[in-house]
Amino acid sequence: MDPRHEYLDHAGLTAVLQRWAADHPDLVRLTSLATTPEGRELWLLTLGPEPDRVRPSMLVDGNMHAAELAGSSVCLGFAHDVLRVHLGEDVHGLSPALLRAVRECLVYVVPRMSPDGAESVLKTGRYVRSAPRDHRHAKHHAHWINQDLDGDGLAFVMRVQDPTGELVESTEVPGLLVGRTLDDDGPFYKVYPEGIIASFDGFDVPSPDFLSDTQTDFNRNFPFGWAPPHVQVGAGAFPASEPEVAAMVRFTTAHPEIFCWVNYHCFGGVVIRPLGDQPDSKLPPGDLALLRLVEQWATDFTGYPTVPGVEFVYAPDTPLHGDLVDYAWHQRGALSWVVELWDLFEEVGLPKADRFVDRYTRLERAELEALARWDAEHNEGRILRPWTPFRHPQLGDVEIGGLDPRVGLWNPPPDRLPGVVDAQSRMLLHAAALTPRLQLDVDARLDGDHLHLTLVVENHGYLSTRFIESAAGLEHNEPLTATVITDGEVLGPRRVTVGHLDGWGRGRWDGSNALYFQRTRGSTGRRTVCFDLRGASEWRVTVGSCRVGWWSFEG
Repeated sequence: MDPRHEYLDHAGLTAVLQRWAADHPDLVRLTSLATTPEGRELWLLTLGPEPDRVRPSMLVDGNMHAAELAGSSVCLGFAHDVLRVHLGEDVHGLSPALLRAVRECLVYVVPRMSPDGAESVLKTGRYVRSAPRDHRHAKHHAHWINQDLDGDGLAFVMRVQDPTGELVESTEVPGLLVGRTLDDDGPFYKVYPEGIIASFDGFDVPSPDFLSDTQTDFNRNFPFGWAPPHVQVGAGAFPASEPEVAAMVRFTTAHPEIFCWVNYHCFGGVVIRPLGDQPDSKLPPGDLALLRLVEQWATDFTGYPTVPGVEFVYAPDTPLHGDLVDYAWHQRGALSWVVELWDLFEEVGLPKADRFVDRYTRLERAELEALARWDAEHNEGRILRPWTPFRHPQLGDVEIGGLDPRVGLWNPPPDRLPGVVDAQSRMLLHAAALTPRLQLDVDARLDGDHLHLTLVVENHGYLSTRFIESAAGLEHNEPLTATVITDGEVLGPRRVTVGHLDGWGRGRWDGSNALYFQRTRGSTGRRTVCFDLRGASEWRVTVGSCRVGWWSFEG
């Protein structure tokens, strides 16, 4: 089982994780965040020595949308590379300095946020947005239930001849359905999910919906900016109503030290970064410079363009509600972005669009035919399946088959998967190297029965101890404090606020390297704190915060 070359089911994924944990117990911890309604574990992999020691951490997750399996592959490939870094191996030819910084970062990986949904997609081929369940009370209207009808174990789509149909078969690619034009003679077709119609009246066929028999889109179910289903399709009954999302919210709330969170989807070949509902002018300058750095990595390592979330919307001026990246950025104060893996548009040579999201929908007949030819020549014909006649119990004569988008459309072919995984892993390793890194030096001078302690606290890492400027007002954005405990008398305060310490990083194009006035900041990444003790035979100084952990010296 090789996650860089194949798409693993839950048993295969579990076996890989368990093997890593068994072979490297000092570096790998495997735990479950929750058990799904179908009894599968929501696995969390923790990578790094001393996993219980609080320190700046990174979280990577994938496959929250059931069909987007390549996200799991990237997560597993990255986890394996992090393990190799800790084992002292050469990884992607990265510099020793960068790899040293990566080793300072504790890494959390949730490779598959939708175990039930992914299993359903892998085993049956049916479309599932996130999880194959529906708890809605209002089910008495006519709606589609996707299921295998012809006994082949798979559930794709059905086509039905209909004079009012919007589709026609391509004259260039047999079996491929394309948009009907005024010049077409027919036959014309309607396309429906392979399955049955619940509450069917025998006459009116309901329009299929991507959530017809699955209620919630996990990426609309996070608490920040959540809106109810009549406002945001797929939102779920209430924020974090789904056990998988609730588990992620509980975990990340318990870990304020997560400084970076990356969320993997498919497909499109694009990086989508904050803000999701406002223009860049609403970002603090330092945060915008950091996001420009992410954009540079995306270009250099993956070739993907970067789009602000406010521009990646399906309807103008209609931002999404309840998505993970907004929650990570605004509520958890973490540098975050989402990646749509697998740039099929570039592979096929499809034209670019002014709005990136239009690449998904503005496809002419010739472009669909080019995709079908690419499938035959480069994807072993996995996408375009033959049509097979079938007698449907409700609709009569239909044909079952059509598109199987799992491999080639939604996810890269297995032979292309390693390149996708390695490119993303290089980008993620650079992100892990951004970790703030505290250094503490204590000088103790004894003058009679007086002990003078001088603490120098420095941040040797890239990011500030507040991580991003946008986190400034968050409750858990705790400044560093220094505390002394002794058996003697403390001449002054026992606890001193150190504050936040800048990192040395400045993102990209923040203006600090302008040739016309090249200057740096002062010692904003260093603080000096003094304690005076009398009659002390023992003492201990502790410095830190809930965001970066704690460091202690004793004497």
